Amino acid sequence: MKKMLLALVLLASATLFAQSPFDGTWIIKLDTAKLPTKPDKYSLTNNMYECLTCVPKIEVKADGNDQKVTGSPYFDTVAVKVVDASSVEIINKKDGKVMFSDKQTVSADGKTLNDKFTDNTGTQPVTGEVISTRVSEGSKGSHVLSGSWRTSKFDNMSSNGLTLTYQGTENGLKMSDQNGRSYDAKFDGKEYPMQGDPGHTMITLKRIGNDTIEETDKRDGKVVGVYRMTVSSDGKSINAEFKDKEHGTTTTVTMEKKS
Repeated sequence: MKKMLLALVLLASATLFAQSPFDGTWIIKLDTAKLPTKPDKYSLTNNMYECLTCVPKIEVKADGNDQKVTGSPYFDTVAVKVVDASSVEIINKKDGKVMFSDKQTVSADGKTLNDKFTDNTGTQPVTGEVISTRVSEGSKGSHVLSGSWRTSKFDNMSSNGLTLTYQGTENGLKMSDQNGRSYDAKFDGKEYPMQGDPGHTMITLKRIGNDTIEETDKRDGKVVGVYRMTVSSDGKSINAEFKDKEHGTTTTVTMEKKS
């Protein structure tokens, strides 16, 4: 879900000239989000932790020590610690720096998973909670975290993870957020770097009318996400759709213009 959270804050917008309906500062309204129905799957048994739907798939010992993993541009080690019968802590690092930390706690009735997270991939931490509902249980004798969970909502997100600023340029767009990520791209079919992104994402912008654009994100030449954003007729909101190509999911959300 972190990747999904990271995908929401990379949403783009576009225009032909500097005066555009996308210009300004926008706030992501999480209560409008329509989240994927595809569940996340975990297994924690015999001191082994697996995230079966993570990209890349994670399989490490749950002994609290950093375990080397490959396949992600955002982390190269994972440490999993079983806190107690209902809670697990997970820390992802890259080159020794903590990139993500999570404390996942299952409710007493076993039906709800609360994931309190900190995302350190930007210049300042983004914090929040992901609430998920159980879809299926894990194998007999496994930790209560095991099983399938469907994300139901994001909660208590820090404002720096929800705020974006856009500025139209001649045949292009500039974007910046409060965590050091930015780009200055054109509608020319070329790839432009997302500055400040440790994943080295490259973006291509496509203009679709005056109020809609499409952004394609690539890493290592592979498409990882496609975004389509449309400004409302009154200019006060942006409707955004994110297709996560790595996980095969779609998320929609509304952003409101800051007054």
